[in-house]
Amino acid sequence: MHKLMVGGTVLEHELSELRLLVERQTGVLLDCPNSALAAHIAEYLEAHELESPAALLDRFRACDQDPATVPQFLEGLLNSTSGFFRHPGAMNTLTKQVLPQIYARKAGEGPAALRIWSAGCGTGEEAYSIAMAICDSLPGSNGASNGSSAANGCTGNGNGGKEKGGAVRTGGIAETVVPVAPQISKDWSIHIVGTDLLPSAIEVAERGLYPQSALAGLPPATIRASFSRIGTANGNGSQNGSQNGSANGSSNGAASNGPASNGSSNGSAPIVGSHLLVKPRLRSLVTFNTMNLTRPVYIGRFDCIFCMDVLPHLSRSQRSALIERLHLYLEPGGYLFLSQTEKLYAPNLNFRSETFDGYTFHRKPLAASAAYGR
Repeated sequence: MHKLMVGGTVLEHELSELRLLVERQTGVLLDCPNSALAAHIAEYLEAHELESPAALLDRFRACDQDPATVPQFLEGLLNSTSGFFRHPGAMNTLTKQVLPQIYARKAGEGPAALRIWSAGCGTGEEAYSIAMAICDSLPGSNGASNGSSAANGCTGNGNGGKEKGGAVRTGGIAETVVPVAPQISKDWSIHIVGTDLLPSAIEVAERGLYPQSALAGLPPATIRASFSRIGTANGNGSQNGSQNGSANGSSNGAASNGPASNGSSNGSAPIVGSHLLVKPRLRSLVTFNTMNLTRPVYIGRFDCIFCMDVLPHLSRSQRSALIERLHLYLEPGGYLFLSQTEKLYAPNLNFRSETFDGYTFHRKPLAASAAYGR
């Protein structure tokens, strides 16, 4: 048994029930040691003025009345790794193989939309990486390394800018931009949805403000094209940057016909070290929302879904259920991106695995299986 800061001791059966409740509500398997979980419970009880672990369990049992209860408890307990272009194989496949196919298929539709979902986006780096990669793949992104903003015709659902020029990128982005279907024009609408279970992660993503160290490894031209520097190295600068994420979305995860999602960062507190703020042109392409992937709100269909490093946190049954949901959310002919250490846990699903330049991804056929009603 482990001593708690509030309410005496936490019993082994209480720890077991808490793990079970977390799994039922979110699909997340808490694989941390009992000692670490007990210490986290102690901090949570004190912060929320709860009398005992029993009171916490009562709150979890009634969490249908407040779905944010369990995600709030998981803050600081889940280990999530985030970073820009952390999966270079996936980004390379997106820009060189997948986007040209999507553009060619939709070229005759006139004004068309490209919709991508970053499911489990963490603090937003993956969603912004996707946005940067897409912008560089569009016509008008001619590989200039002068740091000008990329992608003429890179337009979001709201106030997406149209700035000429482009930046050469490495770390997963094509060093030479591969031409895509010439029919792509400014009429194309790009909307990227980023969702995560943890509210604190979504707050960081919406703000779009990152320490300089988070962008280590990105070419200077890429940083100049997509970020504005905030603050100074000696901490004498002030944080005063804002942007409007005008891509449609709402707080319940709906990606269509919702109010504008505004990510802003305003304040006068000194910043220790230099920080960089995502430029409005890029921010306008992305909408962020909290979402429990085991109980998602239907947010429409997507051309691509990135679900990187999420499956290992889930139980086997939840993994299979999630893959089925992602299949439903994909447009016929859409693409599912997983990390290379993850496998499809429902092999009977109508996915076709393909490999490009060493990276394996999964495609939902244009003629989806009637057996799944998709």
